[in-house]
Amino acid sequence: MINIALLGATGSIGQSTLSVVDLHPEKFNIFALSAHTNWQEMLRLCNTYKPTFAVMTDERAAEQLSSQIKGGTVVLSGAKALDDIASHEQTDYVMAAIVGAAGMASSLAAALSGKRIMLANKESLVLAGGLFMQAVKDNNAELIPVDSEHSAIFQCLQGGHSGLSKIQLTASGGPFLHTPLAELETITPEQACAHPNWSMGRKISVDSATMMNKGLEVIEAHYLFDLPTRSIDVVVHPQSIVHSSVYFEDGSTLSQLGNPDMRTVISYAMSYPDRIISGVPALDLTQNSPLEFYAPDFNKFPCLRLAFESLEKGGSAMGTMNAANEIAVSSFLEGQIKFLDISIVIEKTLEKARHFHPDTLDDVINNDLNARTIASEVVQAYA
Repeated sequence: MINIALLGATGSIGQSTLSVVDLHPEKFNIFALSAHTNWQEMLRLCNTYKPTFAVMTDERAAEQLSSQIKGGTVVLSGAKALDDIASHEQTDYVMAAIVGAAGMASSLAAALSGKRIMLANKESLVLAGGLFMQAVKDNNAELIPVDSEHSAIFQCLQGGHSGLSKIQLTASGGPFLHTPLAELETITPEQACAHPNWSMGRKISVDSATMMNKGLEVIEAHYLFDLPTRSIDVVVHPQSIVHSSVYFEDGSTLSQLGNPDMRTVISYAMSYPDRIISGVPALDLTQNSPLEFYAPDFNKFPCLRLAFESLEKGGSAMGTMNAANEIAVSSFLEGQIKFLDISIVIEKTLEKARHFHPDTLDDVINNDLNARTIASEVVQAYA
């Protein structure tokens, strides 16, 4: 029986993970669950899965859960508790599905403890890619990507990197692929969160709409596959059937295809190097034609350009960009700024923030905090 610590249990990745676990109760045990404030859903999950530990990072939510929970589940609170369950000696696999920079420290704790990390939290690599990958290497941890694009590349490279020319991440283009740039000025949060293919949380849905999500994935791919910026490409593929492709020097291309459902990549991360039933129906290509592909429009989606530029600059730029994006997206969802202001906030924050090369986790955290302060000040100019 494999013990799983599921970080971010109430989010979309968390729910999909539990759906796969339900199909294989003889293989997987939910050892620990975590959430931020949704103690009611956590109570339901604890009653169903009976984990040894339940972590609420919000202390008031932890108190509410503790007052209602029955059985032997131990309720813990605070961010430090995330590190504790991620590194616990009885934890075998860690599903790192906490959204944003908040998930970085616990993912790193899992790496330092030599766990299998099923990485859905891309910010761990965007903010601290060098430190994170070194921790994975030094502690013999396993890192299995859970993003559909990176999982596709990971699968395509199982035969090795020999003759590799480039990798190509596919992007759906989000809900505004064919929307004229002038009309993006009046986009509402509800429109931005209405993704045509994927069921996701609000933050990542906005990131998809701006194509920042793809930009973050470019940075993630750089660290996961140890490739320079020039060897990472992006193509817009609205149907989300081809999840990514790998190109080789002999002219051949390998692609991974499947229905757009995160349970496929989650089940692969849980069972690698084997495969198990995910609950996702097999792809029928006769029902999914034609398949379209377009070059990305960097003018219409400047967040993607900013991500490539930040990766090329290196150092603290990627963390600064990520922090500014989180502030900008939150401000947009709260109605403080317009959709097109998101990239402006990020660019101005990058201009104002000090650029350096973080050597420690404290450097990364301090840069993140500083960038958030600058981004918040920039937002106030637009609010």
